[in-house]
Amino acid sequence: MGTIIELLLPQGQAEQGGEVVRLLFAHWEQTLSRFQTNSELSRLNRASGQSTRVSRLLLDVLQTALAAAQATEGMFDPTLLNQLVRIGYDRSFDILPLRLPDVFSAAIPGGGWRAIKIQHDGEQSYVTLPEGAALDFGGIAKGMAVDASLKRLKRLGIQTALVNAGGDLAVLGLPTHMEHWSVGVQGKDVTWNIPLRSGALATSGTGRRRWQQGTQQRHHLIDPRTGESAQSALWSVSVAAGRCEQAEVAAKVAFLLGPEDGKAFLHKYGLAGLFLCEDGGWTTAGSWPIDRMQTIEEK
Repeated sequence: MGTIIELLLPQGQAEQGGEVVRLLFAHWEQTLSRFQTNSELSRLNRASGQSTRVSRLLLDVLQTALAAAQATEGMFDPTLLNQLVRIGYDRSFDILPLRLPDVFSAAIPGGGWRAIKIQHDGEQSYVTLPEGAALDFGGIAKGMAVDASLKRLKRLGIQTALVNAGGDLAVLGLPTHMEHWSVGVQGKDVTWNIPLRSGALATSGTGRRRWQQGTQQRHHLIDPRTGESAQSALWSVSVAAGRCEQAEVAAKVAFLLGPEDGKAFLHKYGLAGLFLCEDGGWTTAGSWPIDRMQTIEEK
């Protein structure tokens, strides 16, 4: 999934728990990666316009993504892969050049998710993408994989764990003799230490995935209203929620909406968030623990 997976587990259960999580993420990667030409998602994208049988995993992620698109009135849109490719994000970011030639094709807004068809025949499920549409599960799949990992660990009898997929993380229980987990949120100039007692924390921002395309600065967060990289004064948005999937979607949508509309969006769903600005300023939404935030690292 283009990220490093970090685990904190009890010493005596680390080997078994780590292997379970490794296998889970490997399976999700093989199924859902848009960068692997033989993944199930890539095969589905190549078959747009045709009814294609899908696995239970892909169906679950797609249905969750469509529910998120509906709940956010399309601000979360899983059908923006063509827009990402148009601006140069056609390969894993670790091999993406920092400078790319300019693009001359017009941007196309999102919304293709509304025309996706799902059919069931007994235990088999089939998906038909609109002609020319392509799925990308960035902004939701990592969070779902983190949530699924914690469920697997809990079934093993593990009572204390943290699973972190590139800044999208969730926790189970609390470490011995500690009142909360301490997690880092990296800003433009400092890193913040955030206390987390339960649930999940996810961050969406443009600090790492930026590149130049011709004369334009690009990043991977596409505004579905324009089909272009979102124009924002924000550096990142972090959201705390009960599930990592929910936090990841909400952080992305709040970033796309900007500080004021983003805070209203989080308030609507009873979520807390931290908005870090390009100029170094910050603001919060909901019951964010302002009084317990600490700066832990000067960059």
